[in-house]
Amino acid sequence: MEKIDLNEIISVAKNEIPADLLLKNAKIVNVFSGEVYPDDVVIHKGYIAGFGENRNAQKVIDLKGQYLFPGFIDGHVHIESSMVSVSEFARTVVPRGTTSVMIDPHEISNVLGSAGISYMLKSSKYSPVNVYILLPSCVPATDLETAGAELKALDLLPFLNDKWVLGIGEMMNYPGVINRDSEVLDKIRIATNVKANVDGHAPKVSGFDLQAYISTGIGSEHECTTIEEATERLRLGTYIMIREGSSARNLRAILPLVNNSNAHRFMFVTDDRSPADLLAEGHINNMVKIALNAGLSPAIVARLASFNACQYFCIPRMGAVAPGYIADLVVLDNLSDANVAMVIKNGELVAKQGHLIYDFPVQSPIKVRSSINIRWMEEKDFHITASDGLHQAHVIGIIPDQIVTEHLMEEIEVKDGLIQPDVDRDILKIAVVERHYATGNIGKGLVKGFGLKKGAIASSVAHDSHNIVIIGTNDIDMVNAVIQIRKMQGGLVIAADGKIVEALPLPIAGLMSEQPLTEVRTKLDSLTKIAHEFGVKVDAPFGTLSFLSLPVIPCLKLTDKGLVDVEKFKLINLLD
Repeated sequence: MEKIDLNEIISVAKNEIPADLLLKNAKIVNVFSGEVYPDDVVIHKGYIAGFGENRNAQKVIDLKGQYLFPGFIDGHVHIESSMVSVSEFARTVVPRGTTSVMIDPHEISNVLGSAGISYMLKSSKYSPVNVYILLPSCVPATDLETAGAELKALDLLPFLNDKWVLGIGEMMNYPGVINRDSEVLDKIRIATNVKANVDGHAPKVSGFDLQAYISTGIGSEHECTTIEEATERLRLGTYIMIREGSSARNLRAILPLVNNSNAHRFMFVTDDRSPADLLAEGHINNMVKIALNAGLSPAIVARLASFNACQYFCIPRMGAVAPGYIADLVVLDNLSDANVAMVIKNGELVAKQGHLIYDFPVQSPIKVRSSINIRWMEEKDFHITASDGLHQAHVIGIIPDQIVTEHLMEEIEVKDGLIQPDVDRDILKIAVVERHYATGNIGKGLVKGFGLKKGAIASSVAHDSHNIVIIGTNDIDMVNAVIQIRKMQGGLVIAADGKIVEALPLPIAGLMSEQPLTEVRTKLDSLTKIAHEFGVKVDAPFGTLSFLSLPVIPCLKLTDKGLVDVEKFKLINLLD
């Protein structure tokens, strides 16, 4: 958007010359006065110029008493979780009222490193949503797995010169901060030296450790699940990012803490939203609806949904309906179901009644390198050898609707020197295949509670390093599923009876599709339906699968390097 012409905006404000756009009969939601009141709004060259009757404009839209909010902002989101490109994500969220997002490209950076950040920056241009970036702080998350890249402070430093980069993303390595790890602290220093933000991520940390963590300048927290956690952080000066995502939903638990005195310290974030949830529930508009129905005033909701994020991230002249502010606006036709009637971006109408009316400019495709690099695989690669007889085995126990797992001990019978899945007892094979450098690493283990009765299910979406994770009832289908992922350059697969039953290609870093979100959702629904027909008991099979390789979430996980006892933070043998 062009810079504001002061002489021209003054002339429009004084009603000396016509504005570009007049919004008549609006009910303005004012984040400064806390009021909702009727008025007309004039917009010129992408900025709000003023209010009042008898204004002249080249174009007039009569809002007929509908509510005018500042454009909604997601203060922390991983676009990769939507499984679609940035432009397709924008096509989905803009009609739902989102005009800006603060993304942490943590997932794609664990695959592509700096190239992943560059890809997200380039992909975000010429979009009807502002895409600001917080640089990923933990690539890789641990040394217990093989990631596709390593990003040190010096790798991140050049990106801080980009106007769309706001600082360092969620500092997940809170032990590294508290214990003064030099590389971790360097990442904080490069941000604070240029007065950039550092986002927080310190679940369950409390007392002196929390104070030490926040003393470094880390300014936010999105992992609060209780009022007690949020209160402690609020008292220490932290902005509370209230999260309502697909994996974690904390909005209703935290909302009762918000009041007139502290509302300026909260903001809405989604963290991650699945294709199904984006289409069925929406985005920040869904949080606005919940908050309004919980009894928060429209002005406070507008602060949480927009203005406060601008204050925290030091973005001037955005997030309010006021003169001199960027005209990113959302029109709601009522306050009960918060239906988004119109979306205005930079003074232009870009969506109406749920339909995008913005024309994306024609661009050359932005290419990324191949990221599925594996050696030739055979059935024997998934064999787990041991001496014949009965053994005690460490088994990953799935807890429904949770990303934490149990550390189970189960008796396993070994025949002919091989451990076999025990489908009757729901003890299946799980494997993680390293896919970045073709090292040949394959972590192998056992999992209980998934419910699969036939075939294999595999995914290249496997937090945080995104190697290929597979659960299977037999080695042949496990191999076939991995080979199909290699052919697609990433994705989700179900194989059975020596054939590929269903698959969703995710060729962008093995994480995202180039197809419309509706098509991705349809294919994902098909995969989920088949998985359930094959006996899988968990509601979201691929979501559950993606977290079984995350070695920072208790209790027992599997990486390409082997079984990880997360509580001891070390690799362990499968058999005792």
